[in-house]
Amino acid sequence: MRISKAQAQENREKVVATASRLFRAQGIDGVAVGELMKASGFTHGGFYNHFASKEALAAEALDAAFREMDAERERAESLPALVAAYLSQAARRTPSRACPAATLGGEIARQPDEVKAVFSDGLERIIESLAARQPESADARGLAIDLFARMAGAMILARALPDHSSLAAEILETVRDRALAALPAPTGRGVAPS
Repeated sequence: MRISKAQAQENREKVVATASRLFRAQGIDGVAVGELMKASGFTHGGFYNHFASKEALAAEALDAAFREMDAERERAESLPALVAAYLSQAARRTPSRACPAATLGGEIARQPDEVKAVFSDGLERIIESLAARQPESADARGLAIDLFARMAGAMILARALPDHSSLAAEILETVRDRALAALPAPTGRGVAPS
C-alpha cells in the first residue's frame, strides 16, 4: 500500500527525531539501524526509503538535536540561567534531550566529514549565541568559546562517572559556580536572547 508524500515526510521526521534522542543517549555507533527503526515504529527495510545511509541520518539527527538546543538557548531568560541549566544534575541525567556537543563530541571525531560539518555548524551557532549574550567586548567570541568549553567539558566528565558519584556533582557545581562568577556584568546586550 502506497502512502502519501505527507505521510512519508511525517514518517521520516519521526525517524530523525527518534535517532536524535537515541544517538545522544547511546552514541551513533551504539544504535543499530534495526533498533532505531523499531524504536520509530517501522521495519528495518523501510530505512532506505528515507535515507541513503546511516551517516546521512546521523547528519540530519545531529542537526535536529542542535536546533533543539538553539531553541533552548533562545528561551533562556539570561546567560546565568542558561549556564545553570546546562550544568545541572537534571541535564546530566537526560542525555537523550541534552546538548549534542556534550553527548556526542568525542564520537563525532570518528564520523565522516558530512557529520562533522553539521557538528561544526551547530557548535558555531552555540558560540555565536553565547557571544551575543556577552557585554560589548572585543573578545566576546573568545569569552563564549571559553565558557562553552568549560560547560561541555564539565558535562562530559560528569556523565563519565557513576550515577551517584559525588565527584560528578562536585564537577558540575564547581564549574557552574566558577563560570557564573567569571561572567562579565550584564548589559542590555547580555540579557537579550539570541
